[in-house]
Amino acid sequence: MIQVYTGKGKGKTTAALGLALRASGAGLRVYIGQFAKGACYSEVKALDKVTNIRIEQFGRRCFIKKNPEPVDIEMAKRGLKKIKKAIEGRRYQMIIMDEINIALKLKLVTLDELVTLIKSAPRKLELVLTGRYAHPAIIKLADLVSEVKEKKHYYAKGIKARRGIEF
Repeated sequence: MIQVYTGKGKGKTTAALGLALRASGAGLRVYIGQFAKGACYSEVKALDKVTNIRIEQFGRRCFIKKNPEPVDIEMAKRGLKKIKKAIEGRRYQMIIMDEINIALKLKLVTLDELVTLIKSAPRKLELVLTGRYAHPAIIKLADLVSEVKEKKHYYAKGIKARRGIEF
């Protein structure tokens, strides 16, 4: 099954992490690849303690918002290779590609590469893609698409990202 969490609202990664936690509790093995992220977010620290969840990051210490550099493309390509290997190894029952939609939008990966990867996944694998700007072709491939819309956000009041809540 292919799940997509997209939209401009807060909570896409959080939803995917909730799925990972639920799957872990059911004894499933989970692989999480975070694209365009490389900072030590709180979820990385927490998930390092869970034996049946593996998390890796394929980005620099900052979140890329625009104008990626060649190193960003190289890191994303390495991430796709790791995801492909995880799919082929059939060790995991759930694979999460966090912020892959952003990686696609920023041209860190190509649509053809991502579609080929998705189509290579066995139907029994729970494949989860997160990030704003999900491409229509990805949405068409998905079995479930949730769009997170922002109605109101405390950032508008000048409240900065908080440790343990946003990172």
